[in-house]
Amino acid sequence: MYYRLNGVTQRLTGAPATAYSPQGLRPNVPPVSPPVIFATPTKLASEAGSQVEYLGPNRVPALQKLFQMSDGVPVHLKRGLIDKLLYRTTMGLTVGGVVYCLVALYVAAQPGNK
Repeated sequence: MYYRLNGVTQRLTGAPATAYSPQGLRPNVPPVSPPVIFATPTKLASEAGSQVEYLGPNRVPALQKLFQMSDGVPVHLKRGLIDKLLYRTTMGLTVGGVVYCLVALYVAAQPGNK
């Protein structure tokens, strides 16, 4: 049994089989590819071959050598001054946050004036 929406009562009512007409299915229509959105053609992965273009030089071997050097410096501080500044800023903010939380707990624990 098929159903259709009654326009007056806005409820589903029974309908004969002739009422069934799906809107998305049209017989005998050949599939058409959508138009090209961008003007430049794209390359498929199989067309590109094994050569890949990078934006810059490969710095991985130099960074591996830097990070694997055993000089007693932690890995997160190996790249110099900027790493030290970021580390110290993070530690300062962490300590400041802990102090702020402890002060807030102390203030919240005080009895209110009535």
